[in-house]
Amino acid sequence: YLAIMEDEGLEISQPGLDIKKSEIHHRITVRSRRSRVHRRTYKLRGSGRCYENSTGPPCTGWVEMMAPVFSRSAWRCAWYLIQNDLVHAWGVDMKLGYCAQGDRTKKVGVIDSEYIVHQGIPSLGGSDDKTILGMHDIAHLPVNSSSPAPSESAFSERAE
Repeated sequence: YLAIMEDEGLEISQPGLDIKKSEIHHRITVRSRRSRVHRRTYKLRGSGRCYENSTGPPCTGWVEMMAPVFSRSAWRCAWYLIQNDLVHAWGVDMKLGYCAQGDRTKKVGVIDSEYIVHQGIPSLGGSDDKTILGMHDIAHLPVNSSSPAPSESAFSERAE
């Protein structure tokens, strides 16, 4: 995986997601069977369209926060965005491209030849979590309930 990342000149990447077995949240993360790596997606209909000339997330230069892989230099930047007070990390993925040490449309990509399955199991609880809480989960409730809701301004301040 790391050799592919280096060969392709990627600073930030993620493995592609198997479309048949994964919970897909963003089109760009879907594994392409025709390529080793892809750096953009196209969506020509509906809301949130992505064209050839699109230059920002989630059309290009974007990976999901679920399974990112960083170069050392990108990690030094990303570390400050994902400190432990950001319990859910919602929105961080929209800012990761700034850590790519150059053009995010070239330095951020999805590695298709190495792919994973994203089962979409909620690990921090929430409205989609229908399971009964165990003792381990109950111990984490004070952390989740005392954490402020993530805001765009918090990420913007860290990204600057």
